[in-house]
Amino acid sequence: MFINDIKLKTNFVMFSLAFITIQLSAQKNQVQLVPSTFKQIGTIDPRFQSYNIEMAEVIGGNFWRPYDKNELSKYTEKETLANPGISIDHNNTSLYQAIPPIDLYDKRLRILAKALGPVYVRVSGTWANTIYFRENDRDTLLPAGFNGSLTKQQWKGVIDYLKAVDAKLVTSFAVSEGVRDPQGIWTPIEANKLIRYTKSLGGEIAAAELFNEPNYGAGGGVKGYTEEKFAKDVAVFSKFIKNTLPNMAIVGPGSVSVGAPLKNIKAVQVMDNEKMLSVEPKANFDIFSYHFYGAVSQRCASFGKALTTSKEDALSENWLARTDSIFSQYDVLYKKYAAGKPFWLTETADAACGGNPWAVTYLDCFRYLDQMGRLAKNGVDVIFHNTFASSEYGMIDQKTHLPRPKYWAALLWHQLMGNKVLDAGIKIQEGIHVYAHNTAGKNKGVTILILNTNETKPLQLNIPASAQRYTLSSDELIGMNVKLNGEVLQLNEKEELPIIKGEKVKPGIMSFAPSTITFLVIPQ
Repeated sequence: MFINDIKLKTNFVMFSLAFITIQLSAQKNQVQLVPSTFKQIGTIDPRFQSYNIEMAEVIGGNFWRPYDKNELSKYTEKETLANPGISIDHNNTSLYQAIPPIDLYDKRLRILAKALGPVYVRVSGTWANTIYFRENDRDTLLPAGFNGSLTKQQWKGVIDYLKAVDAKLVTSFAVSEGVRDPQGIWTPIEANKLIRYTKSLGGEIAAAELFNEPNYGAGGGVKGYTEEKFAKDVAVFSKFIKNTLPNMAIVGPGSVSVGAPLKNIKAVQVMDNEKMLSVEPKANFDIFSYHFYGAVSQRCASFGKALTTSKEDALSENWLARTDSIFSQYDVLYKKYAAGKPFWLTETADAACGGNPWAVTYLDCFRYLDQMGRLAKNGVDVIFHNTFASSEYGMIDQKTHLPRPKYWAALLWHQLMGNKVLDAGIKIQEGIHVYAHNTAGKNKGVTILILNTNETKPLQLNIPASAQRYTLSSDELIGMNVKLNGEVLQLNEKEELPIIKGEKVKPGIMSFAPSTITFLVIPQ
């Protein structure tokens, strides 16, 4: 198996170097660094920071229509769909538009992707649930029970891309009426075709969820889906994979969640996660997974105000803490049904339905990094950001493939934060979030991530030793540029990434401006 046999989540050894404990002095608004020893409280997968490429991107399906800044008022609770089962209504032109298949051979795309490797890339999403694989290039008809088709050339592009950027494939398979037997049970007819062709290309499927977001079956193209049908499907799927692809990890359940419980929205029918895992025959997964969005975007305001958010709330503890709130719900299920196995968040972003308009700006860097810091401490092994290159929640621009602010945040995390998770000794509180890991690629040292989410108050830090400082900032919170130690980050004329350099700082008091993000690397 490519995954760890059993990952111990308790009884971690002490991290064998001297570094720091952080304490807050509320009176002076200072964070004191006191020489001490942090406990190592966990480890994360070397591919912890991973991402999704939606099946809609691969095939060129209808995907989220970009926001028009002059038309944002149209995305209101009254003016969007009366029926919020929007996931299967891809013909609604107020929400969706056709996109061309992504060019996975694009030079700029690959340069940016390779810089984040190694990663897992999950090729899935709603379109994957109803996808028909054209094993024969002359096959042009779309059979009944499918909503889209995937060509051999498109899938070859995926496999070639994975090889080029040091990525392992995670996916899901068709589950729609086109693959079901007369009793309505899943069959591997389409999965077998895709697996066979992947092998012929020298590719490998490292892991797969049978069904993208099965708890919201109607939204994923499967009407009348129940917990009992899910259990039977997983049983058939598990047997098929054991016989066909025994080294592939089965991931699940992959249920979707947003900041407020979907079950509280009367128009949305979702299955009970506990029942999905407990009904006979009980599902047995190699990796436990879930999906999480802090809200639904303005596009999906018809779901109700309880599921939406605003840019004014984006730095609040109420917003950022939703990561912990939803995690805790799944952690109960994890400990009951999958304790000791890897724990993955296989789809996440600021908001479902393509992201909010401010997801493309510097403002969303805080949520992005805070979420990874929180979940690494909680014991999540891998996080898949949705998406790498599509819609507002993409890490890079869909058309130009230029980096967005969130990409630079991801790059610094990749280069500076190691896979040993440390207890920074300070609780998360309004305005100040602090996380610590060993320094990536170094035998010694610790990297501290400091988020000053105060918009007006500076923060002061007392450093006991020399360090390297990497501070991200922007001239405006909803700006498209991000600066590293005062210099704008961008590709050069040769399409090369800049060298990420820190600024040497001496021991003593250091000031952190409002709304800044700092990685502080203490080498000894």
